[in-house]
Amino acid sequence: MSYAESWSPARITPSIDDEALQSESHVISSRQLTRAITAAALGNATEWFDYGIYAYGLVYISAALFPGNASSATLFALGTFAVSFLIRPLGGLFWGPLGDRLGRKRVLALTVLLMSGATLLVGVLPTYASVGWLAPAALIALRMIQGFSTGGEYGGAATFMAEYAPDNRRGFCGSFLEFATLSGFSLGALLMLGFSMLLGDNAMHAWGWRLPFLVAAPLGLVGCYLRSRLEETPVFQEVAQEIDAKHQPAVSLKELFRHYGKQLILLGGLAAALNVVNYVLLAYMPTYMHRQMHASETMSLLIPLIGMLSMMVFLPLAGWMSDRWGRKTMWWFSLVGLCVAAVPMFSLMTHGLVGALIGFTVLGLLYVPQLATISAMFPAMFPTQVRYAGMAIAYNISATLFGGTAPIISDWLVDRTGNALFPAYYMMGACVAGAIALYFVIETKGCSLRGPGLPGKSN
Repeated sequence: MSYAESWSPARITPSIDDEALQSESHVISSRQLTRAITAAALGNATEWFDYGIYAYGLVYISAALFPGNASSATLFALGTFAVSFLIRPLGGLFWGPLGDRLGRKRVLALTVLLMSGATLLVGVLPTYASVGWLAPAALIALRMIQGFSTGGEYGGAATFMAEYAPDNRRGFCGSFLEFATLSGFSLGALLMLGFSMLLGDNAMHAWGWRLPFLVAAPLGLVGCYLRSRLEETPVFQEVAQEIDAKHQPAVSLKELFRHYGKQLILLGGLAAALNVVNYVLLAYMPTYMHRQMHASETMSLLIPLIGMLSMMVFLPLAGWMSDRWGRKTMWWFSLVGLCVAAVPMFSLMTHGLVGALIGFTVLGLLYVPQLATISAMFPAMFPTQVRYAGMAIAYNISATLFGGTAPIISDWLVDRTGNALFPAYYMMGACVAGAIALYFVIETKGCSLRGPGLPGKSN
């Protein structure tokens, strides 16, 4: 009998030991929980800090590192943004199984170093004017390194957070990982915006755009230090000890797909909706406002930033609500709300800066119930022994197909058709796909993640 078969939820008959394991409560001090949340969140903030400075510095990066006029250079830069996502599934395939074998914290310490190091190097790249095509080639290589490290970052951080959090507070605790997501993105945006206002357009195009990239180094070092000093999650340690005692081999990728294919598909469907909305709103919106609404570079950065800051206020509240009312309830509200509001809010954005601010903020707040709950919901879709691998692989494949491509597809569709509402239609289609997947997902509010069984499912 293979390892996956022996641990398969359908085959487990709870013994006295299993029942004791599943009924035992987490014994984690508030200090340990705070340190775990901080360490996981800081690495996630570092990842999104890179996305923030890249998205908000796209005008300067495209001019410095790519040839052609502003339109073609922007398209090249958006394509390079998507390139990093092409490598993310490989990162998930590599880091995910490694995290299930060696532990969560070791892998997370390595991914944050790789990610921050690559971001730092982007800030010292030579320009296209000085080295020609070597400049965009080097940027693509660094984006691929970032994508490879990111393939293990979010799945591991969410798994680490979920396994440390008390079962009845997993939504609230997990929301701080997403708070860090927006914090990192906002910090990158604020730095790019602040330097552009302080230095002026000429200095930003010449050298000022590089400065925010240099901040990644200290962020990565602090994140690595915090993660390396944490204890492994109790949930992982318990199952690892059981595996060692029974001399079981690690789950192969073939067994993962055979026994947990349904969970992989459902998570991929939810992640498709999540990533399309996320990258249209957060990564593409500055470019959209500048090119389609003809907003100034400063205002096209400032409006989404204000909207993101308002989203951050409600993230912990939405996480807390999911612990009371369930993850699926929050997702239904978000998916239906976005489908109804997408076209009216994008239409409102075309009516001046006030309309743009209101439209973006409404869509952002409707997205919050999804964003706040994924760190609690997604890891709970897999049992402990395949949790890191299952989440990393499914999430990153979906992010590659639908997330990293969302800005360039949205921009191409708007240019091709002349219809500025196409990003709204794209978001609506993704939300419909997410709703279909959500219907089949098991509610895991309050369920234990301990033991080898599938959370929320009777064995």
